[in-house]
Amino acid sequence: MDLILSALDILMRWDVALALLAGSVGGVLIGAIPGVGPAVAIAILLPATFSLDPIVGLTVLLGIYGSSMYGGAIPAILINTPGTAVNALTTYDGYPMTARGEPRRALSLAYSASFFGGVFSVICLILFAPVLAKIAPLFGAREIFLAALLGLLLVVVAHRGQALIAGALACLGIFLNTIGMEPVKYTQRYTFGTDALGSGINLIVVVLGLFAISQAFVLLTDEDEKIRLTKLRGGMFQGLRELARHPRVATVSAGFGVVMGMIPGVGEFTAQFMSYTYAQKSSKRPQDFGNGSSEGLIAAETANNAVPAAAMVPLLALGIPGEALTAMMLSVFYVHNVVPGPGLFQNQMDFVVALYLALLILNVLVLIFLLGATKSLIQVVRIPNRFLGVGILTLSFVGVYSLRNSATDCFMAAGFGLFGFVLKRLQLPAVPIILGMVLGGIMEVKLRAAMARVKTPFDFIDRPVAFILFSIIIIVLATHVLRIRREARELKEAEWQTKTASTRFGALLLRRRTSFLKEHGRKVRARHAKLLRRLTDLF
Repeated sequence: MDLILSALDILMRWDVALALLAGSVGGVLIGAIPGVGPAVAIAILLPATFSLDPIVGLTVLLGIYGSSMYGGAIPAILINTPGTAVNALTTYDGYPMTARGEPRRALSLAYSASFFGGVFSVICLILFAPVLAKIAPLFGAREIFLAALLGLLLVVVAHRGQALIAGALACLGIFLNTIGMEPVKYTQRYTFGTDALGSGINLIVVVLGLFAISQAFVLLTDEDEKIRLTKLRGGMFQGLRELARHPRVATVSAGFGVVMGMIPGVGEFTAQFMSYTYAQKSSKRPQDFGNGSSEGLIAAETANNAVPAAAMVPLLALGIPGEALTAMMLSVFYVHNVVPGPGLFQNQMDFVVALYLALLILNVLVLIFLLGATKSLIQVVRIPNRFLGVGILTLSFVGVYSLRNSATDCFMAAGFGLFGFVLKRLQLPAVPIILGMVLGGIMEVKLRAAMARVKTPFDFIDRPVAFILFSIIIIVLATHVLRIRREARELKEAEWQTKTASTRFGALLLRRRTSFLKEHGRKVRARHAKLLRRLTDLF
């Protein structure tokens, strides 16, 4: 109880309250604009949060992170266009509800499910905080290195069908982190005598380039979509009552979100599809899924909104971000000399609980705001792409220049923006680059610290936590290799069946052609014989 009171004392400040309000409302607006998303907004706001207190800056970013998925459901349901990438599954059942004249019911159900998922996740993590505080001291340099390696590996293997390119991009991120002054002996690496590279490549410059500036280029080059809005009908509070009729689906989906959020590199998509699959298989009406099923909408929205609070666990407990957004937040910690990891749970537990309470309050604020402002809020989907692109581009360069008042950083950001634009056009992931930069630095420092006590390779995994993490790494690698071999075998078998089928089809055509020619020849010969008999009779 004293811990919660201490956390509330941290939150009872006017600037924290203002940050909660700005983050919640701003995140909804950003999420409701298709093509922008929380990554772009957080990248733009990062430089501004460096001058704020850690709790204020993180509250703003957490507000945008958590509430953007609420807003992303609005265009997904009304115009079949997800506001954020994780709302893509919402279109499966949300838009069919709109098509049959129930848009307000779909929106209300999406808000209610999102609220339940967010609150469930925060409550679980507040209850588990003492357990995490006991586990955190077991992580030394070796364990943190292996955990970072596992996080990077999970991010790579999570990109099914693109694991090789994801690994290459992660290695590119690790290389970018090595440029500049190395952190142990303070020698220059890969600077080629250039003063501009002496201080290294700033993470925020890369983030703004790959996410914000590249998205601005996409918006400026794409044509505006013709959007037709549907008239809202029905009550906004009916979703709360309907959610209460499906407690099993909501609870299981929220549980998937919590578990998947804690695993680096997994996140909302895996949680969504697992919960959606479970809801469909356990439903009494599985045929309704994809055609406006309330259970499908609940599963999708509950799972993705349970992830943000859970995704903070590896960041706070181990200092390891699991995705691009938490990697950006990690820079806010470092700027204020607040080091996430075991020490944070031991020495600043009230700060951790304050962050979770902020997420809890955030969900309440967003639900109240949406239930009253949806009718006006849906108009943001009408903003033309070119206006959004110009605004994002301007804010991005202002943010980059304000970091170090360096024009070189602006040129670097523009270069990474073009690179990110190419990645988007090729549908390749940019997240491994960011995680490679963040985790690469952690891995280098911890590996050097750990090697001072390691005499043989087995000394590296002679402690229980280190051995468990190493075993998980081996299992992940083995599972990935087996999956690749199985997919290759299935592909080869499918190609053989296709080839065999085409050969059989060709043989069938040949037999039919031969039979047709024989039959045709017999008929022609019979006609000729008949004609010959007639001619013989005449003469």
